Amino acid sequence: MTDPISALDATDRLFFERAGSRLTRGEAEGLVARGLRGVDDGELFLEYRESEGISLDDGVIRSASFDTSSGFGLRAVLGEETAFAHADEISAQALGRAVEAVSTLPQGRSGVLAAAPVRTNQRLYGDGSPLGDTEFARRAALLGEIDAYARGRDSRVVQVSASLVSEWQAVQIMRDGGERVADLRPLVRLNVSVVVERDGRRESGGHGMGGRYELARLLEPSVWKGAVDEALRTALVNLDAAPAPAGEMDVVLGAGWPGILLHEAVGHGLEGDFNRKGTSSFSSMIGKRVASPGVTVVDDGTLPERRGSLTIDDEGTPTGRTVMIEDGILQGYIQDRLNARLMGVRATGNGRRESYAHVPMPRMTNTLMLGGDATTEEMIRSVKRGIYAVNFGGGQVDITSGKFVFATSEAYLIEDGKVTTPVRGATLIGNGADAMNRISMIGSDVALDPGIGTCGKAGQGVPVGVGQPTLKLAGLTVGGVVA
Repeated sequence: MTDPISALDATDRLFFERAGSRLTRGEAEGLVARGLRGVDDGELFLEYRESEGISLDDGVIRSASFDTSSGFGLRAVLGEETAFAHADEISAQALGRAVEAVSTLPQGRSGVLAAAPVRTNQRLYGDGSPLGDTEFARRAALLGEIDAYARGRDSRVVQVSASLVSEWQAVQIMRDGGERVADLRPLVRLNVSVVVERDGRRESGGHGMGGRYELARLLEPSVWKGAVDEALRTALVNLDAAPAPAGEMDVVLGAGWPGILLHEAVGHGLEGDFNRKGTSSFSSMIGKRVASPGVTVVDDGTLPERRGSLTIDDEGTPTGRTVMIEDGILQGYIQDRLNARLMGVRATGNGRRESYAHVPMPRMTNTLMLGGDATTEEMIRSVKRGIYAVNFGGGQVDITSGKFVFATSEAYLIEDGKVTTPVRGATLIGNGADAMNRISMIGSDVALDPGIGTCGKAGQGVPVGVGQPTLKLAGLTVGGVVA
């Protein structure tokens, strides 16, 4: 497992002590001190990343890639202004040029100086690279086994796609005054997609899983066969699906991955930057009711081995468990250092960036709604006519208005309190704040997604997790298939 000392030692060797290194720790500390003199905040973010991706389609390996990258980003912050420079060359010369670039900020602090993050001893995942625990031939062979297994399970399978992605990221964050923190981050993901055909009609189903753990776990037959079985089950359900109806009706959302609606329609609106600027529908709402009683939403970056978890965020702040909404009342926002400082609150460990070439901003980690006391059976029985949305595909949301549109990937009609026909083409349409106040029943079956989420914001993608219990929403707009 990662701890602050071993992570620092490992990243010192990567960035300063390897043969051919062109930057010493002493040089880095001196240049950082010079570049961040007289500003409110800032850091040197050093990164090394290695990643591998293998994909198969119809029994053939279509692509296999391995990539290593390294670089740094130097940021200086004064008031609301940010100066940022980055390079893919870690050297004293490149860092010196970056120092000159960020020194364009005016001299003289704004009067609100940011303190260095506290240290942490939390241990959330192992520190080794996932690529080191198996051979490439074994990883590639797995995809062929997935193809054969899927086709052997059902004669209606006409296409199988699978991908296996592994990544290891090493980061060190350095501040003026010699403060340093580091992290070593594994990340793996397996995706399976199956297409079935009957009487000329084709439907698909997919399933994925992953997290911050060793790759060998995904190579266990019970694990990858379970992913194939779930993808095939969904495809066969869709093969029997009828066109979805349209109109306003009660909706029961399944546990786990349907929490992506919560992430998109509500979570983004609770990020500090949107609220500091007053562009979120939740701006200036702290202490006010924003959801039905019983609704509690947290962002938790400390869940062991989860895809969205981090020992420290990309500014060096330890992640935590932030209660954003409690019993329907807005408690606060998730914050990076810049927005927390300007809003007069503490950073919550949500400063995240895609890579060394990007500035950090407030982003979610693992966002989930806590459970209630209702059962799924009770929710279904309470619906005269509605939709049971078990899983979602894609979706869109407007942060300013909170309006969203989400497409279901597995859904069923509810008629007279019973789940009946599977339906295809159902979309859920609404407003995030309004939807949160339409929650009328909350299940006790809180579940997290299987580890597949990637969140996009301002052109940056970062791994995230979502989760929720089964929920009933009263009177949501459902878009259906036009006959």
